[in-house]
Amino acid sequence: MELNPQHLLIFAMAALLMVLSPGPNMLYLVSRTLCQGRVAGLISLAGVITGFICHMLAAAFGLSGLFLAQPLAYELLKYAGALYLLWLAWQSIKPGGRSPFEARQLSVARPVKLFSMGLVTNLLNPKIIVFYLSILPQFITDPTHVLGQSLALGSLQIGISFVVNLLITLCAASIAAWLGDNPGWLRVQRYVMGTVLAGLAARMAAQK
Repeated sequence: MELNPQHLLIFAMAALLMVLSPGPNMLYLVSRTLCQGRVAGLISLAGVITGFICHMLAAAFGLSGLFLAQPLAYELLKYAGALYLLWLAWQSIKPGGRSPFEARQLSVARPVKLFSMGLVTNLLNPKIIVFYLSILPQFITDPTHVLGQSLALGSLQIGISFVVNLLITLCAASIAAWLGDNPGWLRVQRYVMGTVLAGLAARMAAQK
């Protein structure tokens, strides 16, 4: 089984874009870190990564049957994913959009609850569900090795998400303070993110 380097690069960029776009995981990790400290943020991150592994295994072991039994289901998921990406794009550029570094007030929680809340937040994250069911299948190039390719691509996505979320968790307080002093960068980030998400949605809808 060989993975096309160009496809891997595009997939890595898509995974990076998705983890950088504000969503439930980022909001929870930043808010938890700002409210309770870095250790709490790291424990929550462990729960989020466990959720990613669950998503990867569920998608990897279900893709073969989905492709063989219901091609129409894949088409429906593809268009649902494109619509969801367009919704994310609108959330980024709409007037009054909120930055993920504006922390929500969270009560102090024990380590077990921190982990479980991170896990549940990711398991119920529609952005990740759409990514694994609509975006990842586009990069499966060898129908005879769907499982192996799915696990490889999923592992790459988890690695990228872990590094980015770790940096965000460790630097949450500093980033929040800097953005508070430089609000113009929030507007730039929102419009750039919205444009790229819209482009990814168009690519997904046009993919045969």
